[in-house]
Amino acid sequence: MGISLTPAAARHVAKSITKRGSGLGLRLAVKTSGCNGFAYGLEFVDSTNPDDECFESHGVKVIIDPRSLSMLAGTELDFVREGLNEGFKFNNPNASANCGCGESFTL
Repeated sequence: MGISLTPAAARHVAKSITKRGSGLGLRLAVKTSGCNGFAYGLEFVDSTNPDDECFESHGVKVIIDPRSLSMLAGTELDFVREGLNEGFKFNNPNASANCGCGESFTL
């Protein structure tokens, strides 16, 4: 099962890569930290590692390391605007609980 972006997230990432001037896509990773044990990590990438998994959604590449893939399989990344705030929202079917900030989760 892969990773997908909503059209809004893909537009935001594509616009950010264009503004940045380079990049292959967006790396989505999981790191140990946060309120609930795991936190999401996002960064633009210019190159991939040999063991990375690459998915494409709405013309944007999402790169994931094998360790993170098992915790993120089936995740949909959205970009939402609520009032004056905007940011990514992770719809992760593997998460059993999410932090109120939306940046950390428990499996």
